[in-house]
Amino acid sequence: MKLIKLKPVYNMFAAGALAVSLAACGSLDLNPLSDGSSETWNSNAAEIEMSLNGLYKEVFWKEDSDEWTDDFIYRDAVTPITGATINGETDFVKDWWKDTYKAIARANAVIESVDRAASVLTAEQISRYSAEARFARACFYSRLLSHYGNIVYTEKALDIEQALALKQVPASEVLPKIYADFDSAALHLKATFGSNELKRASKGAAYAMKARIAIQMGDMTTTRDAAQSCMTLNLYKLHTSFPDLFLSKTKNSQESIFALPRSIALKVVQGDCQNFVPRNAGGWAAKDPSWDLLFSFLCKDGLPVDESPLFNPRKPFDNRDPRCAATIVPHGTAHLGFVYEPHPDSLKTLQTTTGRQVTNNDTRSVAQYASFNGLVFKKGIDGDWLLNSWQVEPDKIIIRYADVLLMYAEARIELGEIDQTVLDAINQVRARAYGVAYTNTAAYPAVVTTDPAQLRTIVRTERRMEFALEGNRYADIIRWKIAGKVLNQPNYGMLDPADLRAKVVQPGLWFFPGTPAIDENGTPDFTPMFTAGLIKQVALRKFDETRQYLWPIPSTEVLASGLDQNDNY
Repeated sequence: MKLIKLKPVYNMFAAGALAVSLAACGSLDLNPLSDGSSETWNSNAAEIEMSLNGLYKEVFWKEDSDEWTDDFIYRDAVTPITGATINGETDFVKDWWKDTYKAIARANAVIESVDRAASVLTAEQISRYSAEARFARACFYSRLLSHYGNIVYTEKALDIEQALALKQVPASEVLPKIYADFDSAALHLKATFGSNELKRASKGAAYAMKARIAIQMGDMTTTRDAAQSCMTLNLYKLHTSFPDLFLSKTKNSQESIFALPRSIALKVVQGDCQNFVPRNAGGWAAKDPSWDLLFSFLCKDGLPVDESPLFNPRKPFDNRDPRCAATIVPHGTAHLGFVYEPHPDSLKTLQTTTGRQVTNNDTRSVAQYASFNGLVFKKGIDGDWLLNSWQVEPDKIIIRYADVLLMYAEARIELGEIDQTVLDAINQVRARAYGVAYTNTAAYPAVVTTDPAQLRTIVRTERRMEFALEGNRYADIIRWKIAGKVLNQPNYGMLDPADLRAKVVQPGLWFFPGTPAIDENGTPDFTPMFTAGLIKQVALRKFDETRQYLWPIPSTEVLASGLDQNDNY
């Protein structure tokens, strides 16, 4: 029998067992190749363990990109999402669909094989293996559901003919199945792991990921209950230091509910590092925080910049929530061996490792492609990034405890169930940023209001300050249905050096020529400064509200399999 090419891509369902075996062993003498290995593989504990290990490959755990949001600027470029050009041929639209269904096929194959191998497995192995695969399957289907809407769903490993016959299932039918998988996983997965055990999916992870898909689908009751179940396990706590949590040296933090380890030795590393490093340190400073993000951080009195008497646009990093300086490099401070200073007259800067003044490649007066808006990221970036040819190995945190606390708070606010537990959840996250106990309300701007509208704005702002550069912002603006408001605005940056000196520096307006008004969504209005010619438009973002709240189904699926395309694509 000759090898059959499976097309369209979601028919990876039909190749599930073959894919599992190839990933687990690397090379198997399959004869013929078109015969799946489901009859011969996953027949004992060792093989099933190997197949489960394959479910933790980083390629299967997609995360949204901050490049798709208003927190980001990549010189004058836009993405298919921020340029409103996303369609069924967009690379990541196709890749997410293909890779996720491949992972689901593998999870289905494991679940079915556990039943077949039951006679040689212990009761503990049967429950754990099935629970782990169900957890993974629920996570993968959650990602498809939240991004594509009506999707193809099956819980079985299928042959080609069966796979071809599958049609889309309404979201209202898929969501309960996802919940059921998470519930089964939570019932049977371990709550904790021994010091010598590899940390894998856990009971808390099942609760946390269930809360995540529930909140994204607007099911606040399930969000509240799942988040509370995770919280009452009393197994997780916020990492003591917010900046340290994201560094390579921090492994297996008690805040990380579910994370994938990385390893330089095993060639599993974080990619695209050089774009985030300043030019003085050998990077490109191409992917940077937007001004929108900079001005979203509250001041130390808990007020936005347009309301706080503490804010000075000439020194925009002063008197801000500590997460501002932990996320964005403050001007005039040491970072990666150099004092970072984008001022157009700072043609030299201090190299802190030698004490010498060197050419300042982080000002556009010297280097044309230095940061277009004078900002660079700091979060998670330390000296390790300059070693090992830009290979770094921080844990890939899928979900952490701060997210659970803020989901719990958001759900109860939207349900009209505001009580002290809501304030405590928000304040725990905020107080950690200040390095104090949340009960020490005099040491940080504790949240005390119980007004629903105010709390909604507070929790949304808190999420933005807390999760910048972690891939959460895109899901948030989609869930809150504000993507059209926050993305249909330009990305602004500094004037070119000569104009910058004449119009901003010489009149004494550096770094920033004014304080933008902040709306209820936390969005700054830079229009007056642009109209006055004090800043320039770097890129024009666009978001089509008639279609972009869901991604398109890949064109290959629509054309070859007759799947229904999402509206207006």
